[in-house]
Amino acid sequence: MTRVWDEFAASVFDVVAPQTLLLLGLLAAGITGALWYWFPAWVPRRLPRWRLPRLRWPRWRLPKWRRTRRPKAKPARKSKAGPAFAPTVVLPDGTLLADRLAAEGRYAEAIRQRLRDVVGDLTAAGVIAPLPGTTAAEVAAEAAVQRPAVAGSLAGATDLFSEIWYGDRPAQADHDARMRALTGDVRSRMRGVPS
Repeated sequence: MTRVWDEFAASVFDVVAPQTLLLLGLLAAGITGALWYWFPAWVPRRLPRWRLPRLRWPRWRLPKWRRTRRPKAKPARKSKAGPAFAPTVVLPDGTLLADRLAAEGRYAEAIRQRLRDVVGDLTAAGVIAPLPGTTAAEVAAEAAVQRPAVAGSLAGATDLFSEIWYGDRPAQADHDARMRALTGDVRSRMRGVPS
């Protein structure tokens, strides 16, 4: 085979000089690369292929008891209820957090906690489903639609909360007592009204 190749190369080099042959090879490679790069999309890239039937080899499988298949993770369902509010916060010693705050003289925080407790109770009862960013007035309006009996007391509680917390009014003990009465009235009306 090498003798045949040597004779062929010698006959080619007798006709064409080696430098010219190298230049022609580089030119052919450049043209081929340019055509490959800027090939028009409407010209087929390949010749049609004739497909031979494919031979399939048997696949070795483990017995069923040895095969381990991981269960697919189910996507978490989004609940429309929003975040879960805890009902009235009771401390480990049995006292309410709002009462502890009021006893410490932190009346504004006690008023806020009392409103949070009522919102938590309304959420736990299924009356409202507050979402993040919901204002106290929106919670009161939604609860008034669901349970009209609590509308007056809850509106009074949210007005007092907004006046003190957002209105920068200093909170006093009588404000806390009024909030305690309003939230107690909301809870008693919640118990009295059937679902």
